[in-house]
Order: sequence, then structure tokens, then C-alpha cells
Amino acid sequence: MTRSKPELTHFNDAGLPHMVDVGDKPDTKREAVACGRVLVSRDTFELIRSGGTTNKGDVLAAAQVAGIMGAKKTSELIPMCHPVMLTGVDVSFTLNGAECAVEITASARCTGSTGVEMEALTAVSVAALTIYDMCKAVQKDIVIENIRLLRKTGGKSGDVILN
Repeated sequence: MTRSKPELTHFNDAGLPHMVDVGDKPDTKREAVACGRVLVSRDTFELIRSGGTTNKGDVLAAAQVAGIMGAKKTSELIPMCHPVMLTGVDVSFTLNGAECAVEITASARCTGSTGVEMEALTAVSVAALTIYDMCKAVQKDIVIENIRLLRKTGGKSGDVILN
């Protein structure tokens, strides 16, 4: 059995960008989970862990709301991304004291004809950027790293679990 070479789907026959037509795809329940990390100094980490606020407010509360809002706005930020009727978005944080890291996990869910990977990834990205923004007054060398998809379910690919 020969496999066809994978192709990028967001280009038409003339090589120009286009939005993929998903009109003939069946609606299925879909979920995607993404994660990422924000590395900070010990002092900044302790400020976040203590629930302390910066001049802009509670860091993790703001980042949680921002992540959810980011997921809802994904199609406005990513040019070829379809607007998706989300049925749920969750953003959570784990504080890793050994590495002074805020670990972010986001999930997005819908019932529709296209997946929600971009929404989960955008939620993580916007939450991470919000942590950066909230903490930049107390630390200049914050690092955002390893934003990636962990798993997705639904659609023709079925369940995909990544590392």
C-alpha cells in the first residue's frame, strides 16, 4: 500500500491561502488539550504562589480569564481558523516549585465539523502571555516554553495522544 505525500491544506490549487471547506464533514464531539510553561525567578514564583498580586491584580486569576477569552477569539487571531461554537473551555495551573514554573493546561470542547486544537493552544498561549504581562514589572527575563498539543479527540483522525 502506498501512502500519499502529506500536503498542507490551507492552500488552493494556485498555491494561495484559503480557508478549508468543512461543510461536508459530519459534526462530532471534539476536544483538544494543550499545555505550556512559564519560567520565572524564585521571587516571582513566590509572589504568584502566595496569591499575591502585582500592580495589575491577581496573576493566575487574570491569566485564567485571559486564556478562556483567547480560546473564544481564536478565529479572529489565526487567519485560516474557522469560528467554532465552543461548548466548554478550561484553563488550569500547576505550580512547579522545583523549577519555578507555572504549568498551564487548557482544554477546549465543541460539537462540530472542525477541531478545537487551535483554541486549546491559543488558550495556553494567551494565559502564558498574561502571566508574562502581569509579572514583567518585577522580572524582565521570564521565559514562555513548550506550548504544545497533548491530545485531541473526535473527527476523522479519531483520538490522538501526543507526548
